[in-house]
Amino acid sequence: MWAWALLPIFLAVWGTLGIWAVFGIAVSNGTVNLTVEFPYISTCGTYNPQSCVFAQIVNICALLALWIVVLRFQQIRDYGQNSKVNIASMVLGFISALGISVIGNFQQSVVMGAHLFGAFLAFFVGLAYFWMQVWLTYKAEPSQDRVWVGPLRIIFCSICTVLILTMSVLHKNNFRSTAAICEWLAVMAFFFLFGLFGAEFRHIDCHQLTVQKQKQGNGVFGMN
Repeated sequence: MWAWALLPIFLAVWGTLGIWAVFGIAVSNGTVNLTVEFPYISTCGTYNPQSCVFAQIVNICALLALWIVVLRFQQIRDYGQNSKVNIASMVLGFISALGISVIGNFQQSVVMGAHLFGAFLAFFVGLAYFWMQVWLTYKAEPSQDRVWVGPLRIIFCSICTVLILTMSVLHKNNFRSTAAICEWLAVMAFFFLFGLFGAEFRHIDCHQLTVQKQKQGNGVFGMN
């Protein structure tokens, strides 16, 4: 059903337009100066009034990411791949989504330690999540999209890996502008990876939450 395919696509579009809107606000009100250095995403979103916009955009991204992680877990499970890797992938996805939320709600100018911790969860744990998705793409039941989704996922996971490692090295050596550019490119690649789930989600027929009654009379929640 094509409706489910719109969910990851919406996340990719919302996140991309959102952070560039924050960038535009930061440049227009002078809180960042492009003649001095190219800013990190977090630098653009750390000052008022764009910090409020940034937090809202990131929170919605985190919620959508969480939803997508659950859907993908169930889709892989229904393909017959109810493995520890699939479960571990979902856990990593949850942690990464939490990191995304922390980034938006703990600005670097206010709580730097928490902000950096959130960035670590979002970038490094998120990267691990997508590499696990590469493995699951080829281990789950074959789909008609795997012939092109698989290679694209590998390519963009590799791009993200190179960009994140390069960003870390450049930031440590005080090449801030170049490191910031790597960060922006890495985030764009992450949004693409989320959007790529749309190709697979269009095959989802339904997604529902049911309550099943056990013999003992206790109600339990089950996701189908």
